[in-house]
Amino acid sequence: MPRVVVTGMGALTPIGNDVASFRKGLLQQQVGFEPITYFDSTPTGVTLAGQLDDFDPLQHLTKKDTRRMDPYTQYAVYAADEAMAQAQITTSNTDSERFGVILGSGIGGLTTIQNQVIKMHDKGADRVSPLFVPTAISNMAAGNLAMRYQAHGICTTIVTACASGTNAIGEAFRQVKDGHCDVMITGGAEAAINEIGIAGFAALSTLSTATDPTRASLPFDKQRSGFVMGEGAGVLILEALEHAQARKAPILGEVIGYGATADAYHITSPDPSGQQAARAMKLAITEAQIDVSQIDYINAHGTATIGNDTAESQAIQQLFGSQMPLVSSTKSMTGHLLGAAGAVEAIATLIALADQCLPVNVGLTQPDLACDLPLVNEDNRQYAAQYALSNSFGFGGHNAVLAFKRWDDE
Repeated sequence: MPRVVVTGMGALTPIGNDVASFRKGLLQQQVGFEPITYFDSTPTGVTLAGQLDDFDPLQHLTKKDTRRMDPYTQYAVYAADEAMAQAQITTSNTDSERFGVILGSGIGGLTTIQNQVIKMHDKGADRVSPLFVPTAISNMAAGNLAMRYQAHGICTTIVTACASGTNAIGEAFRQVKDGHCDVMITGGAEAAINEIGIAGFAALSTLSTATDPTRASLPFDKQRSGFVMGEGAGVLILEALEHAQARKAPILGEVIGYGATADAYHITSPDPSGQQAARAMKLAITEAQIDVSQIDYINAHGTATIGNDTAESQAIQQLFGSQMPLVSSTKSMTGHLLGAAGAVEAIATLIALADQCLPVNVGLTQPDLACDLPLVNEDNRQYAAQYALSNSFGFGGHNAVLAFKRWDDE
């Protein structure tokens, strides 16, 4: 079976609008939260979000394109252009029929849905845009990417709530590993910082109501009070190793395993036992053909909600016992990008492996005893990690885990 490597990455995040800026933000422990400016969020009780600074879709799209794309699709295109430019995939070096797209989004075109429902309510059903459906539906980011780059292989969308990006990368990994495609565009995109998105999650009491950005998203901290909504996209180019080497492509890391399970427990709460989350990690490690003891780092789902952090900690403790790897949640800096979270965090994990510097669990001052994990801090962040996991868990009990290996010019 082909080995699967990463040859391109693109990131659009609250701490950087490209991979270089994102990497710098991680290293500098930048917190990307600010008062919500897109609308008046006062009625929701939520003050902060991880908005995109200085995002200009016209750097990559025409005005006509933007009218035909919800922001989540715009974000996906923006990140994918960066990833494709790095990977240098062309029609001359890649068979378009063995070139596919699998993208994740937890919600899809939520801004479009909100705006068109308001228009229908205020002005009548006959004023709904004829572009409403093809702009709002969740598969349109993947569809637009396939059209943009002439990818004629599989083109599909994964919707598993906050596990969407990780499931998408895992399924794309399998497409290459099983020999169906040579190259895959994969990752996730989300744009849910709008009135209905914030109001909906606020009604579930899952969002932090903190007003201090440095104390808003506190994964594994005793004082954590919920997650901060983020937005953006992460896109990776996955490629069969031989295909990448034949065209002398840059190799940024290797995907070596994928695990996916279901809690089958509750529509929003994770199973507090962590049993199936632990099994998802174990499945990824087993596919990677390494031992549990070889995992050096886990980029945790770590949403800073009471239930998730405790259940994930329980899962890590169960699987690793006394040999737990270092753990951190980059949501302490980016917030929670929902369906894009796993993709952005996969990029963060690959950066950590390449740089031999792990992202710190920013803001942690009072570790929760119920989350007894070896967390990354200033003293242990410089670490020669070779193997890492990236965890994502979504509403509905979706558990998805990716295993990565540092590329060492084999």
